[in-house]
Amino acid sequence: MAFLTLHDIHKSYFLGKEEFPVLMGIDLDFELGEFVSILGESGGGKSTLMNIIGGLDRNFKGTVTIDGQQLDHKKEKQLDEYRRGTIGYIYQSYNLISHLSVLDNVLVALDMTTLNRSQRIKRATELLNKVGLSDQIKKHPNQLSGGQKQRVAIARALAADPQIIIADEPTGALDSQNTKEVLDLLEEIAQEGKLVIAVTHSQEVANYGTRIVHLADGKIDGDDRIKPAFDGDHESDEIPARPLAAMASYRTAFKHLMYNFWRNSLIILGTAIGLFSVMLFLGLGNGIKSYINNQVTELANPDFVTVMKNVSKDNKKDVNERMTATQQAMATDYKSTTLTSAQLKKLKDTKHVSKVQPGYQLSSAQLTQGKKTESVSTFVTWTGQNGSKSIKAGHQPGKNEIVIDKKFAKSLNSKNWKKAVGKTVTISLAAMNDQNQPVKITKTLKVAGIVSVGEQGSSAYGNYATMKTMLSDAGAVSEPTFAAVKINDTKQVKATNAKINDMKTAGVHDFASMSVGSILDTVNTITDLATNVLAAIAAISLVVSALMIIVSMYMSVSERTKEIGILRALGESKKDIRRLFTSESLFIGLLAAVLGTVMAFAIGAGLNSLLYSIAKYNLIRISMGDVIFAFVVAVIISFLAALMPARRASKLNPIDALAAD
Repeated sequence: MAFLTLHDIHKSYFLGKEEFPVLMGIDLDFELGEFVSILGESGGGKSTLMNIIGGLDRNFKGTVTIDGQQLDHKKEKQLDEYRRGTIGYIYQSYNLISHLSVLDNVLVALDMTTLNRSQRIKRATELLNKVGLSDQIKKHPNQLSGGQKQRVAIARALAADPQIIIADEPTGALDSQNTKEVLDLLEEIAQEGKLVIAVTHSQEVANYGTRIVHLADGKIDGDDRIKPAFDGDHESDEIPARPLAAMASYRTAFKHLMYNFWRNSLIILGTAIGLFSVMLFLGLGNGIKSYINNQVTELANPDFVTVMKNVSKDNKKDVNERMTATQQAMATDYKSTTLTSAQLKKLKDTKHVSKVQPGYQLSSAQLTQGKKTESVSTFVTWTGQNGSKSIKAGHQPGKNEIVIDKKFAKSLNSKNWKKAVGKTVTISLAAMNDQNQPVKITKTLKVAGIVSVGEQGSSAYGNYATMKTMLSDAGAVSEPTFAAVKINDTKQVKATNAKINDMKTAGVHDFASMSVGSILDTVNTITDLATNVLAAIAAISLVVSALMIIVSMYMSVSERTKEIGILRALGESKKDIRRLFTSESLFIGLLAAVLGTVMAFAIGAGLNSLLYSIAKYNLIRISMGDVIFAFVVAVIISFLAALMPARRASKLNPIDALAAD
């Protein structure tokens, strides 16, 4: 029984509705060990016939049977397997892949076998040695002569040990010496028990084989046996074929990326700049939030909440509005804003509250020391809520003591401001009596400590008992205007603060309570918003990068059209072609992410060194989350950008692709 049988093959091309028959009822049988020459003039249907035998052409009528098994040309997957395991191609124009070395051009066929990496390299090297190219394996095709290129093509065709070798005008571009050497190789292949089918228009080449089939005008008009088929060893090396492994696609994609690195480097750089900008702004946002949190927690203990009496009857107002209403009422009805003993007890009895410290917040005071006078916006009771780290010299205020700010201390002694500790200052301010009339208070106090709340700071702090005595002696209202409430568990601060804000009497809120965490939440929300807006603006460049990748991939598809045809002829599936281009795009994205990360950390470190002298803090803090985010964005952008070009590449007709210039 014949190994390969063609029965009643008809093939036509159409231009609109007009039909142009190319093959008209071809019947042929082929045996292993034959070297068959398909002879005929150009346009006679030789190449079309070879495409049908090779499993590239699916649109024809008739049957193709291999070793008793009929091929279903409607099933693309079956044809991929057929080309992968049974067919080896040799082309007139060699069809080598330019960005791969000689060795890699042979390995590309072996990648679809079950051999491991070392076995594939060994077989490829042995085949190149067999065709006389053992000393050329590291070169690229553009460094070889025509005869050498054809030898590489022969080695590639033999790599997976196919049973059928199709040679399409294998000597058409060679001189007489190389023609003889190539024909000798093809004869040797047939002698080993393989079926060699050579398409040619040269009678001299046809005479080299064991049989000549003459094709004219789509019909066989001659089938002559020149000599018997070779009775070679028909046992193959049994190299089982398999679908292309993903790793092989990644290797090929990376090699092409490196081959055109300088062109791709512009895209990588453009994408990296966009990713760097996003990471830098996110890092700046992290740094600013950390700086603010650090500064606030140094000034205020996060385990405390500040509680004021609520004077608003409108329960629809939020805590900020209620607190603002209370502060405004201090100017018109001061006594209504003070906390009663019952209210302080209610706070003390709240779950998770361990301490309640009453306090006063008095506005518009003046500090005088000798001839120096400083206006301060507030004179506030020092409580546990005040951070101990905020004291830069001395200690917190005791009886008849005061803590002043660094700005005032410097005005007293610019060279050694710490010497203000221990001196006395006179504080003057106005408070309110029960009739809501102003009462002037003047008191000389000893400076216990100095705080730093920034150059614009203008606050002074006193002891609760001292301030209460000052108010009582002057006949002013002496009930506290706020309470510093300590929570016994940091994790419970937010919940307890919310609980205090929800307390009501007769359906009206009792308090307006604010924690450091609440303030930081607000600040962090604003910072996050600003950071995200800036990052989004920077991310616009990533859209441009995506467009650059799309254009680059479409250019790559156009430039590698012939390569796509070669890979499809070798047995790669549409899925493999899609993966080839998406892989290259992903490599671009990953390299851009690496470069962008390096740029972000390097430039961030430089900016931190510049800004540290101002803020004494590293304001750019790029987190691992920011880096991961950048890599995820890079992968998503590069993958999405490659989808359309990769899809276009996979849909190319392999016959048309092979014919591309």
